Amino acid sequence: MILDLDVGLIAAPMAGGPTTSALVIAAARAGGLGFLAAGYRTPESLAEQIAAVRAAAVPFGVNLFAPPSVPVDPAAYRRYRSALQTEADRYGVSLPAAPREDDDHWSDKVALLLADPVPVVSFTFGVPDAAVLDALRRAGTLTLQTVTSADEAKLVAGVDALVVQAPAAGGHSGTFTPARPWPPQPPSSAVRSAPPPSSAALVDLVGAVRGVTRLPVLAAGGLATAGDVAAVLAAGAGAAIVGTVLLLADEAGTSAPYRSALAAADRDTVVTRAFSGRPARALPNGFVDRYDALAPLGYPAVHHLTSPIRRAATAAGDPERINLWAGTGYRQARAEPVAATFARLSGGGG
Repeated sequence: MILDLDVGLIAAPMAGGPTTSALVIAAARAGGLGFLAAGYRTPESLAEQIAAVRAAAVPFGVNLFAPPSVPVDPAAYRRYRSALQTEADRYGVSLPAAPREDDDHWSDKVALLLADPVPVVSFTFGVPDAAVLDALRRAGTLTLQTVTSADEAKLVAGVDALVVQAPAAGGHSGTFTPARPWPPQPPSSAVRSAPPPSSAALVDLVGAVRGVTRLPVLAAGGLATAGDVAAVLAAGAGAAIVGTVLLLADEAGTSAPYRSALAAADRDTVVTRAFSGRPARALPNGFVDRYDALAPLGYPAVHHLTSPIRRAATAAGDPERINLWAGTGYRQARAEPVAATFARLSGGGG
């Protein structure tokens, strides 16, 4: 594998707060690798995190949200904004009147990573153009691309490895086609063909992707036990990427209401676009129950629309109005150091 790790574990980039510099450093010191989550951060904030991790003299990566965005229908945006006004009034916050469409400071973040190269950079949502990948390669950076199916893997060129993400993953799906049903629906009973690879178990998805590319693959999505990790490594993945199982880690920046909700949850996760306009797996709560059916497709416009409500709810300790991103294995998350979680997942802990 292109990554030289003592244990085959990588701490996933979890944007919005859970991933901290301390978590990334702890993952590396435990024999794995950690990724800083550049999503939603300003270039200046990202530079500060990179400096903090670099000072620890450990290997690490950075994950970027790559273009393109998914434009929202203006009329659908207005309807959703109107529906959310009651939630905004609850906290006395203002909602953006017009859709905010942006690229998460894409060009500035790429420029930062070229001026101050890091060991590894991964991409989610879109595929960078060849010029960006070539420039990063010349800077000495390894590049990874998130895919959610064998068909997507066929579209990717110029990177060093693929991150194969299964539907069980917490948070946003990296799918290139968010407008399609996610997770993909199985065929109707009248059709006897096999379900598409992207709806299969992660080990099957790893096998499907390996069947169409010679690139190394890393596996992500629902990995929460030592058995899960061992299975994807045996299937040919070079490493297992874990995120949800680290949400309660001592070094994670997971907010207090988010932690409390995870610890107390007893419902299965759901896929919703209520918070961001892109499909994302989360614990269901009051916000999802009320608005999932109303939310339009449109990222990042819907993300920016709901952000004031989510920030206010977090500050108020209200878990019913924040995005509780979680994969299917969330019940395995424990309040412990990252090192203890890595030891448990690699078979060396209880």
